[in-house]
Amino acid sequence: MNFEHIVDNHQLAKFCRAVAGCEYVAFDTEFVSENRFRPQLCLLQVATPQGLAIIDAIAVTEMGPFWDLICRQVPVCITHAAREEFLFCFREAKARPRQLVDLQILAAFAGYEYPAAYSSLVNQILGERIAKGETRTDWRQRPLSKKQIHYALQDVQHLFPMYQALGERVTKLGRKDWYLEEIDEWQRRLEEVATEPQWQRLPGISKLSRRELAVVRELYLWREQVAESRERTPRRVLPDDLIIELAKRGEHQPARLTAIRGLSQRVSGRLIPEIGEVVARAMSLPDSGLPQKIASSPNPNIGILGQFLTTSLNLVCNERQISPGLVATTQDIRNLAAWKMGLLEGDEEPLLMQGWRREFLADLFDDVINGRVALRVMNPRAPSPVQLVRLDSPTKDETK
Repeated sequence: MNFEHIVDNHQLAKFCRAVAGCEYVAFDTEFVSENRFRPQLCLLQVATPQGLAIIDAIAVTEMGPFWDLICRQVPVCITHAAREEFLFCFREAKARPRQLVDLQILAAFAGYEYPAAYSSLVNQILGERIAKGETRTDWRQRPLSKKQIHYALQDVQHLFPMYQALGERVTKLGRKDWYLEEIDEWQRRLEEVATEPQWQRLPGISKLSRRELAVVRELYLWREQVAESRERTPRRVLPDDLIIELAKRGEHQPARLTAIRGLSQRVSGRLIPEIGEVVARAMSLPDSGLPQKIASSPNPNIGILGQFLTTSLNLVCNERQISPGLVATTQDIRNLAAWKMGLLEGDEEPLLMQGWRREFLADLFDDVINGRVALRVMNPRAPSPVQLVRLDSPTKDETK
C-alpha cells in the first residue's frame, strides 16, 4: 500500500493542513492498555480522499492538530467501534468529533449484528477478507515492520466504502434520525465516563447502606488518584470486591484491615494506612454528605417478565432487520419490567420508553404485558419457529 508515514510534529501539522478541506477523514488507532491507568496511544492510521497515512503517536509529541482537524475542520469522521478513539479525542481536545460515524452502530441500524467485528462487516458488506495476525502486537516497539503497518492500514482502507453502503441502506430504511439520536447519546455517555466518577457502577453495591456507599465512593475516588499517579489500572491498586468488603466492615485500623482475607496479598502494604484514613473519613461524614441509596429490584417476577419481553424483542428485531443488541441490553429490559411493575423509583422513564427505541417498539411491550399479543410456536422446523400473534379477544383483566 502507498501511504504517508508521519513521524514528527512538523509532518503532522503539514498533513492536517493538506486534508483540512476533505469531505471525510476515516481513522483507527493502535494502543496499549494493559496495566495502565489509561490506554497509551501508539499509532494512528488515517484514510482520506487523498490517500492513506500512518501517524506515529509515540514519535509525534503534539497530536493537537489531528484532534483539531476532526473536531473543527473535516465534516465527517468515520470510525469503527470507536470507544477509545472518541475518548482519546475528547480527553485531548475537550470536544467531540464534528460528525462522528461509528460503523458498528450504523451497521446495527442496517440489520447487521451488534457489536459486529470490523473483519466481519468488511466480508459481509464488501465481500473482501482481511488477514489478521498482529492482534497481540506491542505497538510501543519500534521500528514497525511492513507487516504491522499493512495490518494497521487495512483497518481504515475499507471504512469509507462501508460508510457509503451502510449510510444508503439506513437512509432507505428511514432510520437515519434514529442513528443520529443514538450516536449523540452514545457520545454523551462516554463524556460521562471521561469526566465523572463511575463508582455507582461497581458490582455488589445495591444492598449497601448510605454510610457504606460513602465508603465505596471515597475509596473509589482515592483509588483513581493513586492509579493515575502510578500509571496502573485501578483494580491493581484496590480490587472492586475489596472495596465492597471494606465498605461493609467500616474498619479503619490498619491491624484490623490486614485481617481481611486477601487484602494483604492483593494490596500493597504501603497503601493500607491510606486506605484506613479514607475509610475513617467516610465513616465520619455527616448524614447530609452521604450518597443516596441505590434502588434495587429483588422481585423474582422481574426475571420472568424480562425473559418474556426479551423473546418478544428479538422476534420484532429479526422481522424488522435491526440488531437486538443495539436496541436493549438484558438490564435495559429488566429495568423496563421493574418500571411496569411499579418497582423503579423516580419519574424518568426507562431507556426503552425513550426516543427512537419507543418509536421502534411502539406499543409492543404494553401489548405483550396486557395480553393483546402472545408468543406462539407456529412451526418447530421453521427458521423462526416462534412468532408474535395478536389476539382478537381481550384478556379477563381488560373486560373488568
